[in-house]
Amino acid sequence: MEQATGHVIALEAGSPALHAEVEVSAAVACARCAAGRGCGAGLLGASEKHRRVQARIAAGVDVQKGDAVRIELSHRQLLRASWLVYGLPLVAAVSATGLAYFFRLDDTYAVVAAVVGLAVGFLVARRQLSTAACLYHFTPTIVARLPVSH
Repeated sequence: MEQATGHVIALEAGSPALHAEVEVSAAVACARCAAGRGCGAGLLGASEKHRRVQARIAAGVDVQKGDAVRIELSHRQLLRASWLVYGLPLVAAVSATGLAYFFRLDDTYAVVAAVVGLAVGFLVARRQLSTAACLYHFTPTIVARLPVSH
């Protein structure tokens, strides 16, 4: 599990709340990124000190606004998200290039096919990631309220 700690900024309206907005430190949100071995996603928001994320609240966890919490995202879900964002466009680009060579098109067409395949892969990934069911799976979960440190 990838874990991070943060503070609850807001709770979903209703009782009991099922989601919360959590502010986490951008520098330590991912252990691999903090060690300089991350995927590079942190480069896009490198100037931010804190990030706000929506998180589900696990059953049995009682949190209030201002509480320190631990949030998790499973390795499996992290890999699935990486596949959608990076793998799918790459496979589409390579497949399109392979098709261009299969049909004995010249290199110019192979490059165009790769770019079109990459674009199609990104569009399919974006469409998939914009669905509510997909987003639900990639939403971190608050798994514990942390003790108050004085």
